[in-house]
Amino acid sequence: MGGSGGIFGGDYGPEKYKEIIQKTREQTRDAQFETNVNGKINNILGEYHRKTEVTTEHINNIKEIIEQDVVGTIEMCFGGSVSKHTYVDGLSDVDVLILIDKSELSDASPHKVLEYIKTCLTKERHREIDNIHIGTLAVTVRFTDGEKIQLLPALKRYEGYKIPEQTGNNWSNVIRPDKFARKLTKINQNCKGKVVPVVKLAKDIISRNPIAKQLSGYHIESIAVEVFKLYPDSNPKTPKAMLRYFFENAKEVVKSPIKDKTNQSIHIDDYLGQKNSDKRFRIAYALDRIGRRIKNADERHSIDEWESILEE
Repeated sequence: MGGSGGIFGGDYGPEKYKEIIQKTREQTRDAQFETNVNGKINNILGEYHRKTEVTTEHINNIKEIIEQDVVGTIEMCFGGSVSKHTYVDGLSDVDVLILIDKSELSDASPHKVLEYIKTCLTKERHREIDNIHIGTLAVTVRFTDGEKIQLLPALKRYEGYKIPEQTGNNWSNVIRPDKFARKLTKINQNCKGKVVPVVKLAKDIISRNPIAKQLSGYHIESIAVEVFKLYPDSNPKTPKAMLRYFFENAKEVVKSPIKDKTNQSIHIDDYLGQKNSDKRFRIAYALDRIGRRIKNADERHSIDEWESILEE
């Protein structure tokens, strides 16, 4: 004869069955919550992608104009966050490198090169270009839809590039922006391609902080490299889980300077001062506050709170 385990099998009593049913319900609720929040995150990432397509179209229009100059060689490549696919509309690190290898410009000052770029764009002005402005380091092109794209001149050298120094009067030492891009790409691949989406989300969320508590896009990317280089294999590879992990750990990473792998400077975050400076602790507190909001939203299974964090 069979055992007396009832419809569930086994020898559990009624209380044990109640416990099993309750646990199953909680697991189902948890799984549904994770699915719902990740779905909302993916919708936001889809919107980022659509905005990036508009940016790429604008950049291609600029590229067509500049390439009409056939004397010597001028190339364009994505720099800043565009090359690393971490671009989010509204942030200030959307740079396009204008790689110059022209005899008449090879010894020119940065300002003269900026004037040259503006002249090229003014000669064959695209109908969607609203304004062209020369700044200290770059030419800013504003389009009729309100978007602004910065064009940063760079002199090609065998071992890398030279860009304008902060004063705009001279060229920098040779830099290697590709070195950092490769590092970020490797970390992203190790985490199933989820680091770049998390960087986009983090940039957008941090950009809503007061100016004094914001971070540069390059700094956020660098923090992400430090945070995710040892991301546990056992942890979920979802945007939601990794965004929470980012803010849980970024508050400690930001307290110490991060070495600049591109050679633009000694550290990528010199603007925050030395290790454990007051500025770093203020930023750490702001990041921790975001992390605590995410934790509370998870503990309460609050989709509304997650929406507030992602979209407010």
